[in-house]
Amino acid sequence: MASFMIHAAIASEINKQLRRDNDKLLLGTIAPDISKVVGEDKTYTHFLGTHKDVPSLDKFLNLYSKYFYDDFVLGYYIHLYVDYLWFKYFIPEIYDESKNLITKLDGTVVPCHGFMATQYIYNDYTNINKRIIDEYKINMDFLYGNIPHIDRIIVEAHVDKLDVLVSKSREILSKVNSVKDMTFNMENIDNFISLSVRIISSNLMELGILY
Repeated sequence: MASFMIHAAIASEINKQLRRDNDKLLLGTIAPDISKVVGEDKTYTHFLGTHKDVPSLDKFLNLYSKYFYDDFVLGYYIHLYVDYLWFKYFIPEIYDESKNLITKLDGTVVPCHGFMATQYIYNDYTNINKRIIDEYKINMDFLYGNIPHIDRIIVEAHVDKLDVLVSKSREILSKVNSVKDMTFNMENIDNFISLSVRIISSNLMELGILY
């Protein structure tokens, strides 16, 4: 799935039109990944459908679309939508799941699957996180200020553990990875962010949230 900074960048760009509470929206857009820090399978927090990694947007909408007035809930939905788009458009460009092959930035095709493929992608996340913050001028107060009160509307969200997720996110940003063996670069990421903002904004218009 996309890194938390890619999620934050997309939500931040969409919020330029929404003008919602930045801290609550961005906390919502990283909240599904709390499964990683509480040791829980992401099936629950990510509303996974028939595909093992792809969220069921309809499942979430059926339960929580009536709460989209809440900035945290809306941010959570944006996260799920980004993951849906990530596996639909981005991953197929670099990873052939049927053949277990990943294409690196230099064009080299490498046999890999499962954990190895994930490691290639996560190495890239660490390389580009700080560049995403700078390029998209993301307001990072949601990671460094006091955590606002979040109503426990989404029962899958574990809002009582948000402080642990925020702490882990700050730790990730503090690390600089010197790995050069990359599979994607900022052009790939910029294209994905732009595509996601367009598609999700259009969806929010259809839902009557964005005008």
